[in-house]
Amino acid sequence: MKLYDGGRAPNPRRVRIFFAEKGVPLPELVPVDMASKEHKTAAFTKLNPAQRLPVLELDDGTALAETIAICRYVEALHPQPSLFGGDAKEGALVEMWNRRIELGLFSSVSAVFRHSHPAMAELEDQVPEWAEANREQLDDHLWLLELQLAGNDFVCGPTLTVADITAGIAIDFMKPAKLPLPEDFVQIRRWHAALSARPSWKA
Repeated sequence: MKLYDGGRAPNPRRVRIFFAEKGVPLPELVPVDMASKEHKTAAFTKLNPAQRLPVLELDDGTALAETIAICRYVEALHPQPSLFGGDAKEGALVEMWNRRIELGLFSSVSAVFRHSHPAMAELEDQVPEWAEANREQLDDHLWLLELQLAGNDFVCGPTLTVADITAGIAIDFMKPAKLPLPEDFVQIRRWHAALSARPSWKA
């Protein structure tokens, strides 16, 4: 297998952290420099027409090109420790929260970065109004996470799941997006400090 990797970009980090939390060695890493638009080349577009990272290329040539699809593949090969829930109820809760976070907090932070950061000007058709609209929604997404964490060590209960990885990366990504985390979010700060101390977070 080969993992086409985008360095500090949030989705490649999610996959690397997932591998680390599973205790599974990373496959061969193939760096793709997005700043120089390597993900837009004909060779990479053939691998992933969406021109997005990461991509896990299997030994038979199959290309898995979505973060959660890659994580589910790894989970199926290495079921323990379970990061998608150990039974039907846990699995549904993890799916629910991961989806809420992806479509809410993660998406809004990404939109602010992509549509307002100067480094993205040559990679995106930036729409400043879209960045501002997402910036205004951020507190709502943060409060949803804050309230959930008030009664749980991790997003879905006492153990880390893929939903924590998604949410933790979203919080990390607030810094390059120039979005400060207000002091009010004490549960997020407590949880994020614990995540950041995990060895996997250096992946």
